[in-house]
Amino acid sequence: MTAQYLSDLRKNDLATVVGFSAGRCKDVEFARDLEDRLLEVGFEEGLDIKVLHEGPVSRDPMAVRIGRTTIALRRMEADAVIISR
Repeated sequence: MTAQYLSDLRKNDLATVVGFSAGRCKDVEFARDLEDRLLEVGFEEGLDIKVLHEGPVSRDPMAVRIGRTTIALRRMEADAVIISR
């Protein structure tokens, strides 16, 4: 089974966070503490997530609801969040 990532989802899609893979980020410097930053804003394994909005250009940025919090993030960040549907 291939992994799915938050960046694969579309508006109104639902999923559950199962982990992180910052190594997928092409910017090594940016990826260095990406998992810690995502955890700090509420991305925890096992939490449900819903895509609320996608930007008009390249679907970037995106807004997601995780728990009771709404968070905006770039596709590059969403590409590091492993999900299950």
